[in-house]
Amino acid sequence: MPSNIHCYMQALRHHSASAQIHKNGSRDSNERLEFLGDAVLSSVVAELLFKRYPVQDEGFLTEMRSKLVSRESLNALAMKIGLNELVQYDKRALGTQLRNTIFGNALEAFIGAVYLDKGYETAQRFILTRLFIHIDIDKIQQTETNFKGRLMEWSQRNGNLVEFEAEELPDGKSKIYRVQVLIDKVPMASAENHSKKKAEQMAAEKTLEAMHTNV
Repeated sequence: MPSNIHCYMQALRHHSASAQIHKNGSRDSNERLEFLGDAVLSSVVAELLFKRYPVQDEGFLTEMRSKLVSRESLNALAMKIGLNELVQYDKRALGTQLRNTIFGNALEAFIGAVYLDKGYETAQRFILTRLFIHIDIDKIQQTETNFKGRLMEWSQRNGNLVEFEAEELPDGKSKIYRVQVLIDKVPMASAENHSKKKAEQMAAEKTLEAMHTNV
């Protein structure tokens, strides 16, 4: 049972639904708990992968950790356990793209709340037995995510010029990035996301699909 219910309530309160609590402008949102939860989650996942893959190198472990704690993975996990139904946020203040990402942030904040309330071992047990039972790690291992890297490798082998042009677009009180891929100055595919890196990966994936190549 929770000992400090306030931590959990704050973990589920997005910045858009929070109130200012200090003169310096800080608010009673879940942002600080998100920072804490991110660190705890990263530590737990690192240990899990280290033990699960005893002969894999650092590069493999780093890539796997990135897949498991990516914003898309955490957002999907938050929705799977119903956390999205509990998050407080102002729909009027958030654009559509941002609304689709806050639940993963809230999940990290919730992990931070568990850590503050019950300590590391309980937070670790919560992650492994309550969250990761919904994740197929072996399936994620087979998932390709570095489409930009594949596209750049293809360009180097074939002598083509690949460019990623990005522009910022307003999305409510936030912003999103629209990234266009050009090959030898010819527009190929574009994508939008609140994360510039994710938009680049999405645009690269679309480009590879359009080229019908498995490089």
